[in-house]
Amino acid sequence: MTESLEFSALLRLIGERSAAFGSAVAAAPGLDAPVPSCPGWTLFDLVQHLGTGQRWWAAIVAAGPAEAPPAKDAAKAPRELDALLAWYAESNELLLRTLREAGPERACWTWWSAGVSPANARGVARRRVHEVLVHTYDAQLAAGTVQPMPADVALDGVAEFLDTCNSTPAAWPHEAATVHYHAAEGRSWLLALDGTGAWPAPLTNDAAPASVSATGTAEQLLLFVWGRLTPGDLKIEGDPQVFERLITWEPGE
Repeated sequence: MTESLEFSALLRLIGERSAAFGSAVAAAPGLDAPVPSCPGWTLFDLVQHLGTGQRWWAAIVAAGPAEAPPAKDAAKAPRELDALLAWYAESNELLLRTLREAGPERACWTWWSAGVSPANARGVARRRVHEVLVHTYDAQLAAGTVQPMPADVALDGVAEFLDTCNSTPAAWPHEAATVHYHAAEGRSWLLALDGTGAWPAPLTNDAAPASVSATGTAEQLLLFVWGRLTPGDLKIEGDPQVFERLITWEPGE
């Protein structure tokens, strides 16, 4: 796993970003407002998705090591604004309390077990920070109140996405390639794609020229890897087809 924030900082950020998420929801014109970055979703759908996710991951961490996750809670979130926000706050606090009690090294089921991110409470906390971070952007977009992301959190978010979502032993089904990401804040990353899978690594000065590279702010790069921005929103050099293939690649297929 690439260097990441301390466990205590991850827990603090889950709380901070969740508060920002709640503020965006409260400022929106209504729970039926569409979420432009999540086509087909309303703001209510977004809150229910994130709150249900917080509850599910709390149950996963509480269960400890397991071959399969517990079932998701099928209960629907309340549709009245104040009740919905209280339900979400309760969901978030349940996750935070469970993570605190478990501690960072508590092993648990994760869908990324074959990748770089650890299958433990630390890995879950890091994943949930960035889930809330990006969905806060979604909610702010729906409310028309988009605020800049904290640069240090966005930087960790790019690295976390490569560690978790782009890390797999599944063979890359195309010609071997390397992808470089360059943040204006001074950080860079490399993703190698070949027959051994997809593996992130720090980008060193002596690295070979990339098959393709993307340059932007940390926030732009994070939104790009999460599918909120397109290659046209960044400075792209090299073969853009590599990004097209990476975006549509489903290693489990």
